[in-house]
Amino acid sequence: MKLSARNVIDGTVKEVKKGATTAHVLIDVNGAIITAAITNESVDELGLKAGAKVKAVIKSSDVMVAVV
Repeated sequence: MKLSARNVIDGTVKEVKKGATTAHVLIDVNGAIITAAITNESVDELGLKAGAKVKAVIKSSDVMVAVV
């Protein structure tokens, strides 16, 4: 697999929360959680379920920072 994205992080699916059309996939990366919002169809096509080894691919032109 070749990607233009530079941020590829190995992780394990912790949980898949399906909604009406979109699912939230919680990915455990060494104790930190990354949440991906993808379609239910993609979850099914990829066979995503808890315990699956995955790669979180992050490509973004903007990163926002908030101070609270």
